[in-house]
Amino acid sequence: MKHDLVTDVLHAIRQVTGDRQGFVALHEPSFGRRERELVLDCIDSGFVSSVGNYVDLFEQRLANFLGVKYAVAVVNGTAALHVALLLAGVRRNDEVFVPSLSFVATANAVTYCGAIPHFVDSAPDTLGIDPVSLSGYLEEILIQKDNTWFNRRTGRRVSVIVPMHVFGHPVHMDALLEVAARFDLQVVEDAAESLGSSYKCRMTGTLTGLSAFSFNGNKVITTGGGGAIVTDNQELAKKAKHITTTAKIPHQWAFAHDQIGFNYRMPNLNAALGCAQLDALPDFIVKKRALAKSYETAFSGISGVSFVSEPAHSHSNYWLNALLLDDAMASQRDQILAVTNDAGYMTRPVWQLLHTLPIYADNPAMLMPIAESLEKRLLNIPSSPFLITGA
Repeated sequence: MKHDLVTDVLHAIRQVTGDRQGFVALHEPSFGRRERELVLDCIDSGFVSSVGNYVDLFEQRLANFLGVKYAVAVVNGTAALHVALLLAGVRRNDEVFVPSLSFVATANAVTYCGAIPHFVDSAPDTLGIDPVSLSGYLEEILIQKDNTWFNRRTGRRVSVIVPMHVFGHPVHMDALLEVAARFDLQVVEDAAESLGSSYKCRMTGTLTGLSAFSFNGNKVITTGGGGAIVTDNQELAKKAKHITTTAKIPHQWAFAHDQIGFNYRMPNLNAALGCAQLDALPDFIVKKRALAKSYETAFSGISGVSFVSEPAHSHSNYWLNALLLDDAMASQRDQILAVTNDAGYMTRPVWQLLHTLPIYADNPAMLMPIAESLEKRLLNIPSSPFLITGA
């Protein structure tokens, strides 16, 4: 019997998600009675902006969940990464190494610092930064002067590596940290997509001194809009809170500001929603992993495509489930996207590689054989936790 890949992919998605009324989105938030209760309580309190008990509670509970000392809640994940990079010492005209296979916010946060995103390749099993290829590349382009590393080609200082845990799958962090240590580079995790994922039994976002999370409406948990800076360093946490609150010096009535700050603090209303979502987070992850397992089984018998599973030594939240087409089937990607969306199942390609965007086309970049191959062959499929049959 002849099988058509496009038809097989659509059938497998239907088989896993069951009969659904209406359009099946890529990832929808899931709300219950508790969210309504806390949001209404926040409204009744009158404290709906950046001052209120729910902001403090959300920060404490997030830190407890991750097993870190401090979390500073902000308006979105991009703001969190921006401030984390500033706290890591990123200066104007520094070069910061970021994956080309990432959402544009990773590079934009670097640019907000006045720094230069320097794009690097991916590993085929994690989809994130490849420590092996990065190591060889840094040996080729970097030179040390007065105990500081510079890009010999541009003359600019290099300062930070920003791994992004793509779709919730952890990067090979041990190897990446070894590379960073060899060249005295700090590592700031972009954990926007990986809340609840772990690498060698340690939560992503806790593997370095600074990290950033996102709680956008399509993330594993949501505060509507929102993000957080996470650290074990008390001084950095204090600076993060100060910078994100317009750098205002606390005073009963005076408006004194001691540096350029940002109006980035998370509103209390959003934090109330987040507190309820944190209650549901463990159950969300169980359901999302069950959904991923069902997809993995459904696609195991289909030739020409494979389900993207968690890397070795990792426990992924499977934020977005992904398929990877064989090289010979890459030309069918857009047809699969068209047919599945027409059938009422939202699918999408991976982001356009950042070094190919016009806004970043002139930035420094290494050769990208893996990322360029992945870009042509990856696509995401519906991933909401309630999609698992019977959930």
